[in-house]
Amino acid sequence: MAEKITPREVDYSQWYIDIILNAKLADYSPVKGSMVIRPRGYAIWEKIRDEFDRRFKETGHENAYFPLLIPMSFLEKEAEHVDGFAPELAVVTHGGGEKLEEPYCIRPTSETIIWAMYRNWIQSWRDLPLLINQWANVVRWEKRTRLFLRTSEFLWQEGHTAHETEKEAREETLRMLEVYRDVVERYLAVPVVPGLKSESEKFAGAVDTYSIEAMMQDKKALQAGTSHFLGQNFAKAFDVKFQSRQGELEYVWATSWGVSTRLVGAVIMTHSDDKGLVLPPTLSPEDAVIIPIYRNDTKAAVTAFAEKLQAELRAAGFKIVLDIDDSSSPGWKFAEWEMRGTPVRIEIGPRDMQAGQVVMVRRDTGEKLFVPVGEAGARLRELQTQIQASLYERAKAFHDANTVPVSTLGELIEFFGVETAGTSGAKGGFAEALWCGSAECEASLKEKTKATLRCIPLGKQDHIEGKCAICGAPAKHRAIFARNY
Repeated sequence: MAEKITPREVDYSQWYIDIILNAKLADYSPVKGSMVIRPRGYAIWEKIRDEFDRRFKETGHENAYFPLLIPMSFLEKEAEHVDGFAPELAVVTHGGGEKLEEPYCIRPTSETIIWAMYRNWIQSWRDLPLLINQWANVVRWEKRTRLFLRTSEFLWQEGHTAHETEKEAREETLRMLEVYRDVVERYLAVPVVPGLKSESEKFAGAVDTYSIEAMMQDKKALQAGTSHFLGQNFAKAFDVKFQSRQGELEYVWATSWGVSTRLVGAVIMTHSDDKGLVLPPTLSPEDAVIIPIYRNDTKAAVTAFAEKLQAELRAAGFKIVLDIDDSSSPGWKFAEWEMRGTPVRIEIGPRDMQAGQVVMVRRDTGEKLFVPVGEAGARLRELQTQIQASLYERAKAFHDANTVPVSTLGELIEFFGVETAGTSGAKGGFAEALWCGSAECEASLKEKTKATLRCIPLGKQDHIEGKCAICGAPAKHRAIFARNY
């Protein structure tokens, strides 16, 4: 219940962990750095997964599955790629009690093994585009972990596509970035900034990396998804050529893109409060919980009334939980279901029965509504729409209020201030500043403030005039800087 939750203003990091553990979303695993996703946490991930999967298939992609183990020689074929992942690799050297002739990596990502297969599957332009997605687990040996946000093993999807032309591949890269933006904003109710990563921050082996960046309640950025234009790098590394329409052999053009279970963390940190988890209706495992309130002499009648309402709402397509556990008081149940993030609580007592009504309580605002029982289904449907919109609007208002134009290095240093460990009261947010394009400037700012260049926002790069906020040289881009997870 709420007393189990450390307030955000006291220790934001502990608040986040308290919610995960007490809402029973995940737990620590005996394997250091890994987590066990509990049924409620997995149910939220399933809803996210299923919505993305639907959108991927609408855009022509098919699901496949590739091996968990990848020959080390595959990763070494793309030098920049292996250098980028080398510190995170988990390597298998023995199998069946014997030393392997060649070590295998447990996949940190699947570009290399997928492109080894594409070499067999692509011969002609008629085989293109090849649009494949994989739902899988990956392992990246993280030293500092946090449940959902950064664990040594996590769940994700990774799309890998092959194309006839550079234009088609670039269009695919941005198409999938837009799918990510739309689903995360509309379905998860988390506002994001889509943009291009700098050379320093791009994916190892990519020509260009795009991301969607979300702002959490402690004003830090969370990279919520990435989409990469890979050019012909992996095609050349694995000799994947096709016969063009002109009869010539050419290397194919590629993309890859992914989101992961860190989106569950994004939802927690965007919407939740000091009472516990707050879920958008689209993600909640249940639409509402009915809690009957009775004494011994009214128990049978109130319970029957509640069971009838549950049946009617279920018949209307809602997923409804009826909590008739006599071992806990109604007040304890209220707090427990608030902890779990259920969007709507429905209270029914003897007086409500007599009045032919129910009491609906919104999780996001605590507002109580007295609803005629015959209108319960329609009103619940309205509340779902209103809560979804309200959560997004509230998060967007916070995002906008903490996105600030900054002109000079002094202003950047002042904006980020001194980071206060654990609290959500630290300075910061998204600093929107002009940038010269220099990696040295990025590194200098990171050293001074711990802030990194999150992205170069799409749609905000016209008419760049002025000086770099960090070094004073002529600016080339308008960029977002922030501390990040």
